[in-house]
Amino acid sequence: VQLQASGGGLVQPGGSLRLSCVASGSIASINLMGWYRQTPGKQRELVATITSGGSTNYPDSMKGRFTISGDIAKNTVYLQMNSPKPEDTAVYYCYANVRRDVRGAAYNYWGQGTQVTVSS
Repeated sequence: VQLQASGGGLVQPGGSLRLSCVASGSIASINLMGWYRQTPGKQRELVATITSGGSTNYPDSMKGRFTISGDIAKNTVYLQMNSPKPEDTAVYYCYANVRRDVRGAAYNYWGQGTQVTVSS
């Protein structure tokens, strides 16, 4: 299973940026997809998740600042950054909880990360 994230880059504070992630490979079903982010010297932190049923989840610190959407049936998830701030600068990683066999267990798979820099 491979996850390919894209859409990162330089964005001005208060601007807009949308990240995309597509999962491919041997996939029977995906239960959930989401985004984490990480800055140097800090632990990876959750940004948002979306289930196959369309339910979304955001930590309190991320509510209102990010919008996750996607079509799990098409193995795709997006992350919209709303009025980003310099402190949102980080490497953003997408992940998916995937069942490769209809009778097998589900495991988390990670993308390679995409750098987002918020700066004027």
